[in-house]
Amino acid sequence: MATTDESGDPPKIEHPLLEPDFLERRLYQLKLAGTAANHHTLVCLPTGLGKTTVSLLVTARRLEEVGGKSVMLAPTKPLVQQHAEFYREALQIPDEEIVVFTGDVSPDDRAALWEEATVIMATPQVIENDLVGSRVSLADVTHITFDECHRATGNYAYNYIAERYHDDARQPLVTGMSASPGGDEEAILEVCENLGLQEVEVMTEDDADVAEFTHDTDVEWERIDLPEAVLEIRDALNEVIKDRLESLKELGIAASTQPDQSQKDLNRMRAELQQLINSDQSEGFEGMSIHAEVMKLRQAVTLVETQSVEALRRYFDRQRNQARSSGASKASQRMVSDPRVRESMRKAESFDELHPKYRKTRMLLAETLGLEGGERVIVFTESRDTAEALTDFLSESFDAKRFVGQGDREGSDGMTQTEQKDVLDDFRAGEFEVLVSTSVAEEGLDVPEVDLVLFYEPVPTAIRSIQRKGRTGRQSEGRVVVLMAEDTRDEAYFWISQRREKEMESELRELKGMADDLKDELDDSQQALSDFDGETGTDDESEVKVDTRQVEVDAVGDSSSGNEGVSTQPGLEDYAGDANSSDAEDDSSDVETHEPAAEGDQIAIVADQREMDATIARDLSRRDEIDITLETLEVGDYVLSDRVVVERKSVADFVDSLVGSDRSMFEQVGSMARHYSRPLVVVEGDGLYEQRDIHPNAIRGALSSLAVDFDASILRTEGEDETTELLAVIAGREQQTSDREVSVHGEKQAKTLAEQQEYVVSSIAEIGPVTARSLLEEFGTVEAIMIASEDELQAADGVGQVTAERMREVIGSDYSG
Repeated sequence: MATTDESGDPPKIEHPLLEPDFLERRLYQLKLAGTAANHHTLVCLPTGLGKTTVSLLVTARRLEEVGGKSVMLAPTKPLVQQHAEFYREALQIPDEEIVVFTGDVSPDDRAALWEEATVIMATPQVIENDLVGSRVSLADVTHITFDECHRATGNYAYNYIAERYHDDARQPLVTGMSASPGGDEEAILEVCENLGLQEVEVMTEDDADVAEFTHDTDVEWERIDLPEAVLEIRDALNEVIKDRLESLKELGIAASTQPDQSQKDLNRMRAELQQLINSDQSEGFEGMSIHAEVMKLRQAVTLVETQSVEALRRYFDRQRNQARSSGASKASQRMVSDPRVRESMRKAESFDELHPKYRKTRMLLAETLGLEGGERVIVFTESRDTAEALTDFLSESFDAKRFVGQGDREGSDGMTQTEQKDVLDDFRAGEFEVLVSTSVAEEGLDVPEVDLVLFYEPVPTAIRSIQRKGRTGRQSEGRVVVLMAEDTRDEAYFWISQRREKEMESELRELKGMADDLKDELDDSQQALSDFDGETGTDDESEVKVDTRQVEVDAVGDSSSGNEGVSTQPGLEDYAGDANSSDAEDDSSDVETHEPAAEGDQIAIVADQREMDATIARDLSRRDEIDITLETLEVGDYVLSDRVVVERKSVADFVDSLVGSDRSMFEQVGSMARHYSRPLVVVEGDGLYEQRDIHPNAIRGALSSLAVDFDASILRTEGEDETTELLAVIAGREQQTSDREVSVHGEKQAKTLAEQQEYVVSSIAEIGPVTARSLLEEFGTVEAIMIASEDELQAADGVGQVTAERMREVIGSDYSG
């Protein structure tokens, strides 16, 4: 039992910034906070034992001793809101100084709130956007916490924020928190390196200081036998999978036709198929379509084995709808047309028995809430379809509500942030007894003590399994039950889960004794960005090495200067370094602009907010000489000056926009050309002429039209890295060499009479500039076009009946504003 004071209550923590008599004094939390207050620290603590309290203690100490601001990041909006409520209760700081940043708060409001805030709670994507857009500064942030820090891998926003924080903050201190930072030592080290963590503090339930606050959690595995009708559906689908794998085997891709192949093997097949595609071999495209069908079929098998026939029915409905839609993939169409799949669909529709997992779930809830007098139960499931169907089923016998994420998808509505909060508040208050949740409730949400956590299926990932089990066993003994269908993927997941959890427990124990070794490894790998100066090509003073040749030209005539007769055209060396002169046009503009960048000053680039899916804006924002602003642009993806706007496309997106997009490439470039005199289209990647079985000449014709009819420049790059370099160079030349300004509205330029006439006609029913020129050449004046009949309009090249009808409708219809 925990130590108590004279009143019999547990002793409380005293601190000038903490509410008196609010936080229970737990020695293990104070130990963890002691280390985290002095070092960049990874704090590993089982779920439910107060990781947030550790961060709070560090924040309070830093704000008192150092001042500044504190930032806490969490991956979901519900977690952010929960942390904010806890901090407002615990800290003696005015509530208005503890602010919440999510996508629901406008960027302008966030910029204003940041200046006045002391503690900021936020989702990482929001802070990432604000940093890239230069709306906030981390200079005064003296403590930053990354909650659920095991997410700091790949391109997750945590990594960029951590890099910027270490670079920008005057007195940085980082705390990473997780109940399960990774499945092995390598994964844990990756998290530490990405966040700049130098110490690892681990507490397990075996530690004496922790043990007194925990109780045993009894994990039970309930084996479920599937009925014959369900097995028949599964077996029929597996037969189709075997056939498709046989086709991949004939292509030399699949080594086996067994339907229960590992995900690792399937990923290997996909990588080999991609190599064939990159080599322009038709077998690669054929095989990739078959592989996609295999993945769809495996999902159907997983649903019928581990979820329910109802979940399978919903999945089949979506697949049928996708197969009927325009632009449907061959994989979807082939799958739903296979006779064996169609028979499985029919059997799923006619199945009217109660799935054994449903029956077992109802029985376990009846035992816990009825016979044993329990009050609350959480049921976790991987599938939103199952969460909805199971909630409907359980509601017949219990007071049950679902808890799912915010994203919507076809056939399955999500929940708003307000709805999520209301459901959790009601559950805490005992307003209902069963919460049926998807993974959204796994990561750190402080749901109340429950009597039973039921896993509808095993969780193959150690991280998620540990987090789920942390929902129970906090103040009293709890019970965890996992449903496992016999002879299905459930059994495979069971063994994977068991093995991975044991590996993680072992790794965490090893980490407890390897702090010094870990610090050495991290010190060796964590280098400041300045260590790479001169190598990345992004520093102002870095040299650009180019292969130049001295070209000697005989002088014409007798000249004392010796320069006559030498070409004055710029060579490569003139583009490599800083240029001091410009022969750019003297195009004046009276539009509202940013100030021009003087030599050596900042280069401004405006990026569309939607471009944050790529790494380009983030990479540019890392450069000292570049200021990025994020806005919702009306045209283009990047604005580099008052005359240069850039539309960026991958080769696949570029071809899609030519033939099947809602807004074609021609419309996009036409809009760019109306606002900017130098529209650029950057096409990333290889295989431009191997997309979607389109003849190369058709793509060449489209490129020609963009260049000739729209006066757009088409530039090719290998990928995002090269595009980043290209944008930086163009922006630098525009602003520093040519002394141009940056304007999101483009430049106001005087148009010739012919251009104005073309502009007026091209806007009629959005027919475009090519058709406009054809009409003007046919009729001679704008007035003649306006009064021409449908039949007369069709005399112009490129104007058919449909176009003529649309034009007459726009010209002749009454205005109704």
